[in-house]
Amino acid sequence: MINSPGHTRSTPGDIGNTPGDPNGTSPTEGLPPVVDRATFQSRLDELRIREKAHTRDGDEIAAERRRLPMVEVPAAAELIGPDGPVTLLDAFEGRSQLIAYYFMWHHDHSAADQCEGCTWCGGHVQELSYLHSRDISFAVLCQGPYEQSRRYRDFMGWQAPWYSAQPSVDTLLAGRQVGLFHLVCYVRDGDRVFETYWTTGRGAEVMEYSYALMDLTVHGRQESWQDVPAGWPQPWPIDGKLLSENGRPLSQWSRLAAGHSDDLDQSDRQRQNG
Repeated sequence: MINSPGHTRSTPGDIGNTPGDPNGTSPTEGLPPVVDRATFQSRLDELRIREKAHTRDGDEIAAERRRLPMVEVPAAAELIGPDGPVTLLDAFEGRSQLIAYYFMWHHDHSAADQCEGCTWCGGHVQELSYLHSRDISFAVLCQGPYEQSRRYRDFMGWQAPWYSAQPSVDTLLAGRQVGLFHLVCYVRDGDRVFETYWTTGRGAEVMEYSYALMDLTVHGRQESWQDVPAGWPQPWPIDGKLLSENGRPLSQWSRLAAGHSDDLDQSDRQRQNG
């Protein structure tokens, strides 16, 4: 068993029997029936037809997305970066497009209490050279103060450009609920900036390759909302702690084990003591 506050997560040995299947045997609980290679390939070929149709549907939706109108936003909207105030236009780093992830921030809370979902998303976007090759920049616009949130970025070992959007977040997220995470796409025309798309919720799963890989496995995400055969493990309930273990976001544990400090106020104390 793996236990965390409020959870009891099952292991394969804890789950119930799977239903029988006339085309094979299922000698182990929580696993599909065993069939011969030809039968397996036949069923996979049937699924592949749907997978390809799903891919083509996604291509068509992306084509519609590229045909959306756009809305102008203040290019001079203030952000805070490592050298002080900058503008939204500066975050493009000279490229024509910008993808911005608006990172939630729990003010005056410890690293352990920071958003598990945003921590999950932030950890997935590391190598930016492929985006840069298509003239696209990526930046995290945190909704909290720069210095404290930058300490969190450093604790997590992330490399993506990091800014505080605190001075302008109400303007940049106009019409949306400030304080929630958002993924927003921008394009610039000279010194003018336009918003072309935004999403939140499961729309941000495009950042999260771990979920895409989990969806290829027999047990999937193991989350309680998923449609699975009877007896399949679903130890991760939808209760706001899908991505945490023992009281903090999962990916923080490896950083602590490697000796990295999660003290978000260290810089302030060092300055006061200096």
